[in-house]
Amino acid sequence: MAENLQGIKQRFGIIGNDSTLNLALEKSIQIAPTDISVLVTGESGVGKEFIPRIIHTLSNRKHNNYIAVNCGAIPEGTIDSELFGHEKGAFTGASTTRKGYFEVADGGTIFLDEVGELPLHTQVRLLRVLESGEFMKVGSSQIQKTDVRIVAATNVNVLDAVAEGKFREDLYYRLNTVEIKVPALRDRKDDIPLLFRKFAMDFAEKYHRPMVRLTPEAEKLLANYSWPGNVRQLRNFAEEISVIQSDEVDSKVLNQHLPTHSLVKLNSNTVSTDTGTPNTEREILYKFLFDMKKDLNDLRALTLQLISKNGDEIMNENKELVNRVFSDYNQTPDSLLHYEPVNVDQSSAYSTVSDVEDYEYEDIEANHSLSLQENEVELIEKALEKYNGRRKDAAKELGISERTLYRKIKQYDL
Repeated sequence: MAENLQGIKQRFGIIGNDSTLNLALEKSIQIAPTDISVLVTGESGVGKEFIPRIIHTLSNRKHNNYIAVNCGAIPEGTIDSELFGHEKGAFTGASTTRKGYFEVADGGTIFLDEVGELPLHTQVRLLRVLESGEFMKVGSSQIQKTDVRIVAATNVNVLDAVAEGKFREDLYYRLNTVEIKVPALRDRKDDIPLLFRKFAMDFAEKYHRPMVRLTPEAEKLLANYSWPGNVRQLRNFAEEISVIQSDEVDSKVLNQHLPTHSLVKLNSNTVSTDTGTPNTEREILYKFLFDMKKDLNDLRALTLQLISKNGDEIMNENKELVNRVFSDYNQTPDSLLHYEPVNVDQSSAYSTVSDVEDYEYEDIEANHSLSLQENEVELIEKALEKYNGRRKDAAKELGISERTLYRKIKQYDL
């Protein structure tokens, strides 16, 4: 197995000796001679596409077709035609009969990348292929047979998609006969310097420049970076350093080029990054103001009820709300359960709430747009600019499918 493993790494250009990576490769080698379905899981950019190629190359189907299909890049209206083919006249523009991937790959292997993006009606067709090897072209009533091995991959949690009704449970278990998990780059710290050297060597040759070398401190810094974009991001980073820098690079210079930003989720109720925590003082302030406004509105409604009804009864009915509101400001509501009426200057009391609301609207709206559309457009433009218009890489950076990105670009006329 050790010899086979090293031979596979050399054949496919796989760099690294991490135990979890080796386990994924070993499992691929073991199941390759069989015809069972495989589900490859892992984050975007970890290199999941190597697994189906290894499986096909070592299988009895290696002399037949291998077809890789990016399910997220095919529009929903045409994906059935792409996968299963169509008859002439099946829909507008179908001027000829067309073979689908499952017919073309008969006897071979199909790799369905981003399988979690398949629409539900296509999932039903795929399930039938897995169960019986049968399918029908779009616009046809004739059943056709195909002998295809399916290897699927996804970077989303399929069980969550099943719970949300976005992915069929029976299809999940049919695809997941064997699951191969490709580890994230941050879990392969010892492999990061090796990968960087390989990429730096490739780009030095490509651009006819001296190969960039890192000091030990710089390599340590590189290994401890989180790399949310995984191997793809590291490769792009190595290309940038190879073009901008030369010879030896220390940790100070390297740190100047390491990305420090992350995408903010477009949600008006929460301000967070991919790590789930606010990353600027402004974002923390916005979140605090949103939460405070909600608490003040709830407290105002409760106060009005107390004025018009029996105070003890209302306070007991809403004790959980009162405890939550006052605990946020290090106060206790227990004394309010047996309160004594006092004279309050209501104009002064309500001006406090008004002042908070005025500050929120005047300050936030003056300095930062809360429009989801404007923020979404800005993030898409930045992602496209970062990757020089490469939509696939931009979609990965944004955490959405290519099909969704294409739709957004068309929607906003970008």
